[in-house]
Amino acid sequence: MRYCCCLMLLTLASVAHGQWKVSPGTMMTRWGKQVTPQNAWQEYPRPQFRREENWKNLNGLWQYGINQKSQIPQVYQGDILVPFPVESALSGVQRLLMPDETLWYRRVFQHQTPMAHRTHLHFEAVDYECTVYLNGIRIGSHRGSSDPFKFDITDALQSGENELVVSVMDPTAPSQTLGKQSLKPKGIYYTRVSGIWQTVWLEDVPARHFRMVKMKPRIAEGTLRVLPTLEGEPLKQERVVITVRDGERVVGTADAALSVRIPNAKLWSPKKPNLYDITMELFDGETLVDRVESYAAMREIGAVRGPAGQIRMTLNGKVVFHYGPLDQGWWPDGLLTPPSDAAMRFDVDYLKKAGFNMIRKHIKVEPRRFYAHCDRVGMMVWQDMPSTGGRPFWSKLAPNPVEDQWPAEQHEQFVSELKSMVSSLRNHPSIVMWVPFNERWGQHETIRIGQLMENLDVTRLLNIASGGNFFPVGDVVDRHNYPEPMFPLEDRRFNDYVKVVGEFGGHGFVVAGHQWNPEIRNWGYGDLPATREQYRQRYRRSFEQLMKLRRRGVAAGVYTQTTDVEGEVNGLMTYDREVQKMTAQELLELHQPAGF
Repeated sequence: MRYCCCLMLLTLASVAHGQWKVSPGTMMTRWGKQVTPQNAWQEYPRPQFRREENWKNLNGLWQYGINQKSQIPQVYQGDILVPFPVESALSGVQRLLMPDETLWYRRVFQHQTPMAHRTHLHFEAVDYECTVYLNGIRIGSHRGSSDPFKFDITDALQSGENELVVSVMDPTAPSQTLGKQSLKPKGIYYTRVSGIWQTVWLEDVPARHFRMVKMKPRIAEGTLRVLPTLEGEPLKQERVVITVRDGERVVGTADAALSVRIPNAKLWSPKKPNLYDITMELFDGETLVDRVESYAAMREIGAVRGPAGQIRMTLNGKVVFHYGPLDQGWWPDGLLTPPSDAAMRFDVDYLKKAGFNMIRKHIKVEPRRFYAHCDRVGMMVWQDMPSTGGRPFWSKLAPNPVEDQWPAEQHEQFVSELKSMVSSLRNHPSIVMWVPFNERWGQHETIRIGQLMENLDVTRLLNIASGGNFFPVGDVVDRHNYPEPMFPLEDRRFNDYVKVVGEFGGHGFVVAGHQWNPEIRNWGYGDLPATREQYRQRYRRSFEQLMKLRRRGVAAGVYTQTTDVEGEVNGLMTYDREVQKMTAQELLELHQPAGF
């Protein structure tokens, strides 16, 4: 479907002006200060499925326009730095997209598809409804907030210059997977995000190519199953070769069942995050057709009932207590988009040095490079699904829970995005638990979604509703309690579940000069301590209370939170990451005797 030729000519007359700058007065991180249109998120975006030779990064300056509904702009209003959302300072726009407006992007690029190849256009994340046009041809549409998607654009490509146009609408409606986004940010809700907010890129693939892969480690058998899926017309003499390496040493190749024997396998854990490099090769006879690099880990997640009758989580058959922060993943200069790959890794490295062994990634899906870094450094991840805005009555862990009643179309969209999250992240060994619902936000058809998750992935634990209304499905029962951790251990309904405190703490402390907005109410759970020493004492008290619960049967705790976010000042670091309210060394000294 082509849009109007006259409008297309007007569009082509617009060119990028190169006028990009961050609004003065914005809180900036040290990494945000280093961002330029030339260096914005240039890293390969899919580290566990790499073809690093035949790809092109499309991040950088695009033109943008905002208008009512679906009218293609006749003149673009300026430049926007992709992949930063339009509301963020680093986008160079920092403008709220209204629910009835359409955000338009335009980019011209040069590309020539190699012989016998196809060209795929990838979007790592666009919030929320987008339609893509190439050279005036409608390529396709997508709905979702956080899931990667792609289009085959080969047939619409022209030799030489190509015009890419993307339209986005984002009503920020309660039915969408919002996470913490709000049109009226306040308290625990933050500035909403619209449009492209992760990397856009091109990839040339052979007509017959690897589409995806599933990894299935089996420690007892000493095998790693590598199960690739192929796309395109089958080859006449098609064969797949899988090679597994430990550094430079080849440890095994796949047999006909695509199962690699790994004798005396090095297991993955937070203390020893061993990874095996994997090469997948597709041949037609002796001719190499496609090659993908990946990696995997030999690790298994489980649960076991201890001598006192309480169920604990296990990693590779050994009981492990999970302790880590609630991690919002928000940034003052990029909002949902970290200012850089190095900035994103900084948070993980700080938490690792502090002695945490887990992160609860809170109702946000990060760029895939985040999980790859957790894989490498040995940080377990509880992965939340971005929640919707519905709010049924909150009975917490009381009997006779209630849940929302959703229309079929709304439920199916939620399930589609949930499946996409699991599919795109399932091979990361760092992810040890899925969390479909946070508290009761959008909680609906709980049993049905729990059963769906158990069918999607039997290799991880399922925490169906962290802090939400309890339904007997999954592996975990989760209580939120502020500021001190608490759990109703005497309730017999929970005897067959792993018991966790999915949120606690939230102790606030204001660091002058490092506030998002000194004019608004800056808050934490409870009154704000006057001194840093009082703040540290409160953290210590809450941690010691968690350790008492651990001895009685609680298997994990999640402290709120990694950083301050907008009006919340309950982070271990300030929002700009410049001040550690408790240094990594101080936290390590407190955590180390607990031995997790």
